[in-house]
Amino acid sequence: MAISGLPDWPWAGAATDDLPPQERLLLDALRAWHAAARAGTPPLPAAAMILATEDAGFSALPLDALLRVAPIAAGCPLCPRVAPQEAALLLACALAQRGARSEALAALLRLLPLQSAYGAMPMALHLGCAFRRAGLLLRHPIREAMRPRPATRG
Repeated sequence: MAISGLPDWPWAGAATDDLPPQERLLLDALRAWHAAARAGTPPLPAAAMILATEDAGFSALPLDALLRVAPIAAGCPLCPRVAPQEAALLLACALAQRGARSEALAALLRLLPLQSAYGAMPMALHLGCAFRRAGLLLRHPIREAMRPRPATRG
């Protein structure tokens, strides 16, 4: 049975510096939120400070709500690679922002049991709307992963 043609899981293991700016902002904010929570300080202001750099500070509330219902293993603020759970959450947020609800739910199911994933969907949708209001459109990584790659010449 051939398995060629399956896309790679978007952003998992990618260098953080190679992420598009909007995804990098969201990743930095969620990592700051987790770092503050681990340190025992309020996580919402930590995320809001990062998001305010792109005039998206108002999106800190839906991000805070999402991260409270969808606990993930986030990397440290300076980790050079995107962790698999971070990648799944970025994908879920991007798909939710684009209105692909069933696909976003499928991405959340990689992180959470069914009932929790359903509970996280409104927060992901609100976060997507807040990012869109700030002019930050997350990419559609599934569509990009399915594009044919140019043939290599050897």
